[in-house]
Amino acid sequence: MSTAHTVVTVLGAVMAGFSGASIFARASFVVEPLTRYGVPRSWWPFLGAAKLAGAAGLLIGLAVPVIGALAATGLVLYFLGAALTCARARAYGHIPFPLVYLAPALAALLLA
Repeated sequence: MSTAHTVVTVLGAVMAGFSGASIFARASFVVEPLTRYGVPRSWWPFLGAAKLAGAAGLLIGLAVPVIGALAATGLVLYFLGAALTCARARAYGHIPFPLVYLAPALAALLLA
């Protein structure tokens, strides 16, 4: 395992964990856009849990690589879906935000 892989994996875990925790904390910078995009409020706990599980999976992946690869794949798909949700809602200026969160997960997957 390389230093670069460890760094991007930990960065991805911190970012995904922060994003997941922000949903549970009902941070306005997260929940207001979700409301505008038409994401049902009943989905929010599952979305937050998916991000937190992905963050934990990335960290576990430092010891068990297959778990890390699966977690990174899940996070990449999650944040691609988030970018598509922004596009569907015609919030084109918001598309870069999920892509920023996607980048370290993708890097962790590619470096695994």
